[in-house]
Amino acid sequence: MLVLITGGARSGKSSFAERYAAHLGGSGTYIATCQLYDDEMRERVDRHKRDRVTSGFPWTTVEEPYDLAARLDAISAVGSHETNQRPLVLVDCLTLWLTNWLLTEENDPGAERTTAKMKELVEAAVRFDGNLLLVTNEVGSGIVPEYRLGRVFRDLAGQLNRQLAAVSDQVFLVTAGIPLEIKSRAFTFD
Repeated sequence: MLVLITGGARSGKSSFAERYAAHLGGSGTYIATCQLYDDEMRERVDRHKRDRVTSGFPWTTVEEPYDLAARLDAISAVGSHETNQRPLVLVDCLTLWLTNWLLTEENDPGAERTTAKMKELVEAAVRFDGNLLLVTNEVGSGIVPEYRLGRVFRDLAGQLNRQLAAVSDQVFLVTAGIPLEIKSRAFTFD
């Protein structure tokens, strides 16, 4: 099952994703995409790690800031073929992963490599043989960013979220700590 969980900053989406993962399985792999650029981020990551340890749910944490598609493929292959169990993976978060790629090509106005990596990720998510929960930020509800890189980020994040929502079994919007499953309520022209 593929689940996309979106919402604003500090909306409760990561907490919900962790609780939902515990509801789906007995243990899981937590893929963190964050890079540690400063002391505040290190403290934040350390706090999240402690919270996962004390939650009582057994997580294996993997840090993967770039090669997310290959990591998902590897976990899917090992989980289904070697252990005879379908893996449970939570990725937190896709917008940090997208940022990592964009910063590697800051001067490329087309963001072609990032767009290719987005396509690889969507394809890997579709192939994933297990429960995959993807946490992302809903960034398009605010003002238009002043700088080109900010606008490119906003546009690509929106594209990635739409592409993943289209192939997901469930899509949750978390706002003010309240998760709402929205894909099942989507209007269609059928």
